[in-house]
Amino acid sequence: MLDGFKKFILRGNVVDMAVGVVIGAAFGGVVGSLTKGLLTPFIGAVVKLPDFSNLKYNVRGSDFLVGDFINAVISFLLIAAAVYFFVVVPVNWLMARMHKDEPAAAAPTTKKCPECLSEIPIEAKRCSHCTQVVMGKAA
Repeated sequence: MLDGFKKFILRGNVVDMAVGVVIGAAFGGVVGSLTKGLLTPFIGAVVKLPDFSNLKYNVRGSDFLVGDFINAVISFLLIAAAVYFFVVVPVNWLMARMHKDEPAAAAPTTKKCPECLSEIPIEAKRCSHCTQVVMGKAA
């Protein structure tokens, strides 16, 4: 029973996921600090209202905290933008740069005969194994 658990824990996906969660939490702290310390005050300076948490409506004794929702949406959008521009775009750029040096896949030189399924040259008009007539370049 413990052997199966050990195999599960040591499998690559579980370890990769654990590393991703730890790095994600650390990155979340960095992005949260960026949002709270720089971006939210900047938006507050532009909009002239640094914190929307005071916006609320009272209907029949129930408070609707619209400002907290607005703060959460702004925070989400800022974090999503920060992740996109500071992580996704650079990683895509690096991946494209790494794959730029790889040669393009060569065009196929053989095709399968529709009758006997043997490999024949792509330009062949008749299969050399079963003598079946092969039409076109791709069969």
